[in-house]
Formats: sequence, C-alpha cells, structure tokens
Amino acid sequence: MRNTFGTLFTLTTFGESHGPGVGGVVDGMPAGIEIDVDFIQQELNRRRPGQSRITTSRQEADQVELLSGVFEGRSTGTPIGFLVRNQNQHSSDYDNLRSLFRPSHADFTYYNKYGTRDHRGGGRSSARITISRVVGGALAKLALRQLGITVTAYTSQVGPIALDGNYQQYDLSLAEQNAVRCPDPEKARQMEELIAQVKAEGDTIGGIITCVVKGCPAGLGEPEFGKLHAQLGAAMLSINAVKGFEYGEGFAGVGQRGSEQNDIFSTTAEGLATTLTNHSGGIQGGISNGQDIYFRVAFKPVATLLREQDTIDLEGRSTTFKAQGRHDPCVLPRAVPVVEAMAAMTILDSYLQYKTVKI
Repeated sequence: MRNTFGTLFTLTTFGESHGPGVGGVVDGMPAGIEIDVDFIQQELNRRRPGQSRITTSRQEADQVELLSGVFEGRSTGTPIGFLVRNQNQHSSDYDNLRSLFRPSHADFTYYNKYGTRDHRGGGRSSARITISRVVGGALAKLALRQLGITVTAYTSQVGPIALDGNYQQYDLSLAEQNAVRCPDPEKARQMEELIAQVKAEGDTIGGIITCVVKGCPAGLGEPEFGKLHAQLGAAMLSINAVKGFEYGEGFAGVGQRGSEQNDIFSTTAEGLATTLTNHSGGIQGGISNGQDIYFRVAFKPVATLLREQDTIDLEGRSTTFKAQGRHDPCVLPRAVPVVEAMAAMTILDSYLQYKTVKI
C-alpha cells in the first residue's frame, strides 16, 4: 500500500479504526517553526467524533502525542512522529460483517487486492485514518503561517441545500459557530435539520465543501504533469468519500464564452500585477498566479446505512444485513478540517519544491 503523501514535505500514516491507535511521521518540516501543540489539538477537535447531534456518537479524546522532531517548542528539521490512541472502539458492532461485503465500501476491493481485510469499522479504509492527515495538515499550517498563507474550508452544500453566493460574499469565520461548519447561519440551520432528519431515517446524505487559499505567491506548480491544481485534485480525491473536484469556475464556467471567462490583467496602486477577476481560481497554466486559490470538493453520502440492505457474502451467496454501531449521517462537518489539511500539505510541499525563500 502507498501510505506516504508528498515529495519534500511528506506524511506517512499508519493505524486502523479499531487498532491501538492512529499515527504518522511527518518528514521535511522546516526547522525552527514554532510548534503550537494546542493548535494541533484544536484541529483534531474539529475532526473529532461526537461533537454534535449530527455526527457519530463515538467518543474519542483524539489526544495527540508528539514523539519526535520537536525541541523546546520548535521543529528541529528531523522527522516528527506522532500518535493518537484509540480508546472507544466497539468492535463487536461489526461481528455480523465478518463474512460479507457492505455495499459501496472498500470491503470487496480490499479483499480482492489483499486476500484479507479488517472488518472492524473498515480497518485501514476507515475515515478515522484521516486523523493522521489532520495532524500533518496542522503542522503544515504552522509553517504556512510564517509565509502569510491561510487555508479555510467550509460546508457550502448539503443535499439540495446550497449557498447562493461565492466565498467572497461570506464571513468565513462564522463557519466555526455552527455544527455544520457553514458561514451562512440560516442555511446552516436548514442543513443541520436535514442531516438530523436523514439520520433519524437511518439514511445518509452528501454535499460539497469549498476551500480557499489566501496569500499563496505566484509560481507554485509545474506547467506539465505537476500542475498545482492536479496536485490539489489528487490530494482531495484521496480523502474518503470524495467523488469530485473542481477549481475556479469549474463546470459552471463551460456555459460562458472566453470573453466572459478571461481574467484581465491590471496593476495595483503599488505597481504590482493583479487580475480584475479570478475565474481561473488562482491557477493558470498549472501554476499559481498570486490570486486566491479556491476549489470545491464533492462528498458522496456515507455508505453505512442503519437500515437493512441486500449484499453477498464471501462465498458469493445473496444475503441481507443491517449495520450496527455509531456512524456519521453526513461526513461534511468533520471533513472540513481534513480538506484544509490536505490543501495545506499540498501548498507547503509545492512551496518547498519550487521556492528557495527560507521560511
């Protein structure tokens, strides 16, 4: 299995949903960065289960332990090892899944690839493994902070309920003031009610997360196979339940003409190059142009339903089952920090590859 993300700034992850813990090793972290452990923990708390009525009721402290690479509160430049211990597994909830394949899960594909699988919560394919990504992303954010680069994501759609405007029309700080992580309080209320209704019916629902990167300098990315938007797309599509990625105007722009889509160049009062619009989403020719980078990530409905479903067992015989245990009816509220983490690691990795400026 490929368990390492990145080129210069890398994250290697390990662990399973119902194993002793989940952790990783971050390599390539620039030396001398102040390591704010409280900030890292805060990022994990945003991903943590059991935070509201619309998330799984699994109770985990998700307390991070930094094992190496930090001395007197700063990164040393050596690998940063970390561990988050699992403390609230209910493995018996999955006993009825030992000999069958759950629809739209990784059970069937893992079994065919490896000849075995961990049926307890999906094992390695569980979204709990994103803990490692959030820690890696938090470390990347701490480095990006020194460069004036910020990464902010929010829920922009749940089912048919979607925000009407683009990110510039909202105060994105409001997203952390509600359980859905949506910057529009009224739409957030509607989204939360819809998720609660879907949960009561034993069903699930998907949606879209929008992410904005501000302060990214021009020049990141490669013009051919290492395009910055391709790197971001690969990062986002590696997240559990992600089904789509678009940046800038994306698919909505295909109905317009070039005269409507082109971003006209201008100069600021300080004589710096800029564009009058940003339909390109901050990336042109695969390279960042200094404008805001913004993109959208589509998440499918969670595959685990608390209702009876048809499936087959390991011998190919038809059977039925009903999932048990604690599950999210919608992944979006807890996936927001995961999207931010993957974006932060991608941007920092690209910066370290294509910029020689010392942090």
